Amino acid sequence: MTINAFIDALPKVELHVHLVGSASVPTVLELARRHPGGGVPTDEEELRAFYRFTDFPHFARIYQAINALVREPEDVATLVLGLASDLAGQNGRYVELTVTPYAHHLVGMPMREVTEALDLAARRSHEEHGVRMAYVFDIPGEYGAEAARVTLDHALGEPPQALVGFGLAGIEQDRPKYRDAFADAFRAATAAGLRSLPHAGEMSGPETIWEALDLLGAERIGHGIACMDDPRLVAHLRETQIPLEVCPTSNVCTGQVARIEEHPLPRMIEEGLFVTLNSDDPPMFATTLSREYRVAADHLGLDHATLATLARNAVEASSMDPAGKKEILAEIDTVAARHSETAP
Repeated sequence: MTINAFIDALPKVELHVHLVGSASVPTVLELARRHPGGGVPTDEEELRAFYRFTDFPHFARIYQAINALVREPEDVATLVLGLASDLAGQNGRYVELTVTPYAHHLVGMPMREVTEALDLAARRSHEEHGVRMAYVFDIPGEYGAEAARVTLDHALGEPPQALVGFGLAGIEQDRPKYRDAFADAFRAATAAGLRSLPHAGEMSGPETIWEALDLLGAERIGHGIACMDDPRLVAHLRETQIPLEVCPTSNVCTGQVARIEEHPLPRMIEEGLFVTLNSDDPPMFATTLSREYRVAADHLGLDHATLATLARNAVEASSMDPAGKKEILAEIDTVAARHSETAP
C-alpha cells in the first residue's frame, strides 16, 4: 500500500480547526458577494492572493475580515456543513470545531439563533456526511475581558448540544493584561463541565504554555510548538502526556516556522510528546487534514506506523464517548495491519 493510499484509508479525527477558517474559497466568495464592502475580494484569484500572509498579525487581520462576512445564522450552518462535507471526503469521522461566539455577537447575531444553527448543522453533518460534530467555544484573546464574558455567557447560558470545550485563541502577546479575566472565565467553564482547550506556544514562548497549564488548567494545548525551547516544559509534557494539537502548514504560513522541513514535529515525537495532526484553517493555508499527513510523510519523514500513531492520538485526545473511540481505533488498527501485510 502506497503512503498516499494508506493516508486515504486512515480514519481521521480533527481536533484543531476553526469555523471561519474552514470556509472554502467558493464559500468565502459567495459570502463576500452577499455582504460587499468589507474589503474581502470577490474574485477568486484576488482572494487567493489575499491569503498570502506576511506574519501572524497580518493573518489575524485577514481572518477578522472573513469573520465579519458571517452575519446570519444560515451562514454559520453553511460553514459547518461545508467542513463536514470536506472531512467526509478525507475519511474524517469526528471533528471538534472551534467557534468564536464573540465574532457573531459583534455583528448582532442572537446567542439562541447561533446555537440553533450549530445544533442543526451538527445533526445534518452526521446524517448527511457521517461526520460527528463537536464544538469548542473560544475567546479571541486580543478582545480581552468583554470577549471572555460574552463567550462564557454563551457557553453557559445558550450552549449547543455538542459543546465540549472552552478555548482561547488570537494574538498571544496580547494576553497578559487580561490574564485574570481569562482565568476566571476558564474556572467557570471547567466547573460547568467543559474541557480547557486553549491555544498556547504558537506565536510566543514556552511561558504561554506554562500559563495555560497553571492558570487555565489546560487539558490539551493548541499548537504548543514553543515547548521545544524549554527542556523542563518538554519533560513535564512528556510525563503528563498532555496532548498538543500540531498544525505544521499553518505554522509555516503564519511565519512561526521558516520552512516546513524545519518544523519541530519530528523532534516532538522523538521526545515522547503526545501530539496530533491538524489543519487549523485549511483553505486559508491551502491544506486539508489529509494533506497534513502527507506533509508529515513527505517533508518530515514520518513513516506509516508513526502516522497511524498520530491518528490514534487524535482519537484518544478527543471528547468522543468510549464506544466511539473504540470503533475508530479498531478501524485504524485494521488499516495499519493491512499495510503491514502488504509492505515489501
